[in-house]
Amino acid sequence: MTAVTTKPIKTLDDIAADNGVFSIIAMDQRNTLRRMFTAVGLDASDEDLRTAKADVARVLTPGASGILFDPTYGVPAVMQAGALAANCGLLVAAEPSERHTYNGEPRTHRDPELNARWVLDQGGDAVKFFVQLRADRPAPAAGAPDLVAEVLDVCREVIADCRAEGVPAVIENLVYPLPDEDLSGKAREDAIIESARALNELDIDLLKLEYPGSPEGCRRLAAVLDRPWAVLSAGVPFEEFTEVLKVAFDDGGASGFIAGRSVWREVLPLTGAARQEFLESVARPRLDALVSVAADRAVPWTEARHRTAS
Repeated sequence: MTAVTTKPIKTLDDIAADNGVFSIIAMDQRNTLRRMFTAVGLDASDEDLRTAKADVARVLTPGASGILFDPTYGVPAVMQAGALAANCGLLVAAEPSERHTYNGEPRTHRDPELNARWVLDQGGDAVKFFVQLRADRPAPAAGAPDLVAEVLDVCREVIADCRAEGVPAVIENLVYPLPDEDLSGKAREDAIIESARALNELDIDLLKLEYPGSPEGCRRLAAVLDRPWAVLSAGVPFEEFTEVLKVAFDDGGASGFIAGRSVWREVLPLTGAARQEFLESVARPRLDALVSVAADRAVPWTEARHRTAS
């Protein structure tokens, strides 16, 4: 039987600001980051990825409540470079880097060795686990795997492991189009809401969720959650994400943001002084602006836990 800690080693306070709001930078991309380099005409080496992640962390973590990194490039880079600000929490992506599929749909699996103790040993404060859940998908045909049950079972394993080690579990969900489906508009909103409803039934500490697309969608999302959630940027332009945040906070009761490319995307083709100049004069002011919006409008995570889901 797995032992359950009586006192957590880490809590959401370790990745939140003093006001209980999450202002988290995300740079846990691996293959995606390499493709982003390729898109700007650069054939990035592993060292290029590590350097970019350390450079971003060095300038942005003094203004963030947390940063999300992968264990392959990001965590080693910031630890070796001493680039993580003392007041910034560290979330470590614990999902396997390789993805499985079934008839074109993603399948979720977990590597038991990428567990909460493994995150703590790297200096992490929280486990982040990425899933792709379509709770509204049709029931599986006879003999086919139940992809919804698979996701929820893996989440339960992650949560149990985090409870045993006393570490917060952060679950990120991205919905996906079913085969031959045009997932947009109301259909996408419904997919986000129903998947959030299913995940809310689990003892997850923090949900990292997509913006459902409208104030009404955010109100529907808030109605099915009784735990904190943070809105992800999904690579939208900075100006658009700022407006998304306002709606997510005002109508959705979000407790903060986990933002990546919206803040630092243009850093990749730059090097040396030009990269430093961009980070200090563009990326850091962007982060500060998002932090200001969150401080004024987001719901502290401690208050979000007292909501009642319908």
